[in-house]
Amino acid sequence: MTVGAEDIRTNRLWESAIGLLVITGGLLGLTLPFGKVATAAGVPAIVWALVISGGAGGVLIGALLITGRRFKLTAHRLRYFAIAAAISYAIPNLLMFSAIPHLGAGYAGIMFTLSPVITLVLSIALGVRRPNLLGVAGIAIGFVGAVMVALTRGEVGQPAEAFWVIVGLLIPVFLAAGNIYRTFDWPQDAGPIELAAGSHLAAASMLLILLFATGNGGALIALGSVPGVTLAQVASSAAMFAFFFRLQAVGGPVYLSQIGYVAAAVGLFSGTVFLGEHYQTLTWIGAFIITIGVLMTTKAQK
Repeated sequence: MTVGAEDIRTNRLWESAIGLLVITGGLLGLTLPFGKVATAAGVPAIVWALVISGGAGGVLIGALLITGRRFKLTAHRLRYFAIAAAISYAIPNLLMFSAIPHLGAGYAGIMFTLSPVITLVLSIALGVRRPNLLGVAGIAIGFVGAVMVALTRGEVGQPAEAFWVIVGLLIPVFLAAGNIYRTFDWPQDAGPIELAAGSHLAAASMLLILLFATGNGGALIALGSVPGVTLAQVASSAAMFAFFFRLQAVGGPVYLSQIGYVAAAVGLFSGTVFLGEHYQTLTWIGAFIITIGVLMTTKAQK
């Protein structure tokens, strides 16, 4: 009877959009404190970005092969893997883990909430979507919140240099560009898990080549100082993408975009409670205003 009850709860979760949203966003948010702990232990940002893409790509490709699904390689797909890998995973992760030691995990998490707003701005600029009054208002409000957050420059008593604030603001720009590109150039007859696996493996390859090209291949040894966190990061990244694609099927792309709110909340909470980070009142107010703006732009996209 107990097993049957657990199966029922599991099936309900697998069909619940809100449950999948919380789990996916929560797992994404864990990337922030994991990254701060790793970089504080001496793991370079490029190595930690490699852990995420290499771990997720390896698990996903393994799942494809175990289930007997084919992994096709065509010129179009190779181009897709390369471009999506660079702008969706390699560059934004490299920026994020480089900025976290200077901005804090919670502050960096707020950057996730700007991605839907910037996605809509790019859609309007490229003529993919026509603006409406609600969308324009949401963009304006989100921008005000972003300016407020940027002015605080990270943790209380530890203001980051303007350079690192700009680096943090570039994270959602690349994430938004990735959102647009992945939709625009999606290969015909390709499944999301197949494309995610290929893109992550391509990102891992790029990061690995860059690591050795700069003569820093020995930095991989630094992972030995945080073996538990490394395994936890690989497991959470792989699980996140499994729930991510299920959420897309159950809730759709507009609902899916709200994982940024959950990730930002997890980043702020874990950074404040577990990592001893402290943020100004203006940072919290700005984060709240950004959330209002994103909710408006999300509703506008419907």
